[in-house]
Amino acid sequence: MDSILLRKKFLDFFAKHDHTIVPSSSLIPTDPSVFFTTAGMQQFKEYFLGKKSPYGKRVYSCQKCFRTSDIEEVGDEKHLTFLEMLGNFSFGDYFKKEAIKLAYELLISNLQLPISKMIVTVFKGNTEVPRDEESVKIWGKLGFSEEKGNLKFCGREDNFWGPTGREGPCGPTTEIHFNGVEVWNLVFNEYYRNKKNELSSLKQKGVDTGMGLERLAMVVQQKPSVYETDLFQPIIEEIRKCRGYTPANFRAERIIADHIKSAVFLISEGIFPSNVERGYVLRRILRRVIRFGKLLNLPKNFSIPLAQKVIEIYQKIYPEIKSKETDILTVIQSEEEKFEKTLEKGLKNSKLQIENCKLKNLKIISGKVAFDLFQSYGFPLELSREIARENDLEINEKEFEEEFKKHQEISRAGVEKKFGGVGKEATYEGTRLHTATHLLHAALREILGKHVKQMGSDITPQRLRFDFSHPQKLTDKEIKKVENLVNQKIKEDLEVKKEEMSYLKALESGALAFFKEKYPESVTVYSIGDFSKEICAGPHVKRTSELGHFGILKEESSGVGVRRIRAILVK
Repeated sequence: MDSILLRKKFLDFFAKHDHTIVPSSSLIPTDPSVFFTTAGMQQFKEYFLGKKSPYGKRVYSCQKCFRTSDIEEVGDEKHLTFLEMLGNFSFGDYFKKEAIKLAYELLISNLQLPISKMIVTVFKGNTEVPRDEESVKIWGKLGFSEEKGNLKFCGREDNFWGPTGREGPCGPTTEIHFNGVEVWNLVFNEYYRNKKNELSSLKQKGVDTGMGLERLAMVVQQKPSVYETDLFQPIIEEIRKCRGYTPANFRAERIIADHIKSAVFLISEGIFPSNVERGYVLRRILRRVIRFGKLLNLPKNFSIPLAQKVIEIYQKIYPEIKSKETDILTVIQSEEEKFEKTLEKGLKNSKLQIENCKLKNLKIISGKVAFDLFQSYGFPLELSREIARENDLEINEKEFEEEFKKHQEISRAGVEKKFGGVGKEATYEGTRLHTATHLLHAALREILGKHVKQMGSDITPQRLRFDFSHPQKLTDKEIKKVENLVNQKIKEDLEVKKEEMSYLKALESGALAFFKEKYPESVTVYSIGDFSKEICAGPHVKRTSELGHFGILKEESSGVGVRRIRAILVK
């Protein structure tokens, strides 16, 4: 049973049981407290808290998820960064009894998995939450008990889930395992944990289940790892084709296959490699791909056919990755070419440092050395850590963090100007140009797409310079559309409104913020009509009519996946 049929069987099963399908949400969540969508329930969080669901009380989904919590384990039999989470959810409708029976029916009756290979786990309780006796009784009627050895009790770490983010619904879980592999986790949301880590009972109980398609495929297809399933084998085969079928390095192959898949999906969401936030995570995984490709002696631009294979596997399920194929391949190739230039030098440097440690009989590489590798050669800490471990060494990570903080303090001195602030002593011309960058930013996002994000800005008394994420050169038509839209908003004489609020409230209100390290807990938000809303230190003009006429002088590249516009204002 291939993954396409397996996915369909899951979806058909819950459709027959009166559930409404909800499409996968973006990998970029609306919850500002988390970087990525890591679970199927994230898009339903508010419905567990009592808000009425527009889909009804019973829903199911196949959700794209991205996680880095287990990135060190990727390459074993079951851990991944990108995965598809199959799940069914109840918002105040059915609870433990029906959730367990549905899971049992799908796995045993529908997919015909061997019940003899199935073991379930139940929450054993702690000082906050009692043992889950209700689940024990339900499983008992289905033939599972501690006495028979097919039911086990586990603690909070294994059988209590949530919340996602800083606060939210959570509760005990029951997990279903086959051959020792956790396949399905049924979460019973009975509690709410607040920011103070206090637990209270939810008025409305809910069910949130998650089953990784990759692990289910592994069990159904009777494979020893997720990487032997049809969701990975075509990528692994492509890697081996690139290297001429020399003896396999299973871990390196698996890491490359997983990470290239994640990169394809992240880029399809408008994320580009950078040194901040989501862009940094993407850069990390791409640089791991390149480094392990080096270990396998893969040829230049080896990642391109691998990315194409990922698109081939998923294009019918997620057509957006096919429609953005050119952008995806361009970004991956650019990052590979960029890192290749410094990788060799960085590896030589790290080899020298390792040899030096061994000569001195040291077991720890200084954090300063690791930071120098990061700053000079673009080695993320994780890459240095991995190289160290391969040589039975460790990194002094505390020292690394100290060096990193020093670097941040130096950078922060000029960050206000770099990211668009014009300072307390700003001239009126600078204020006009700074306000124009907000209009430009909003116009670019409207014309080119929501993937556009401010990557930097600089203002002189004569002109503005604005850097933004976008994978390709703008056409003359696009430049004209952007210019016209900015001038239209200037003519509309929109009010520029200033508000003070908490950082989280600003994000929840829809204000844009792409430079997290710059913002304190309380921030200033500037809104220009309903067209633009950003967290910003200011200053700004009172109304857009003060700007005069906006003109774009030049559009050019400013780096991989980053474009630059130079523009002026004419009174």
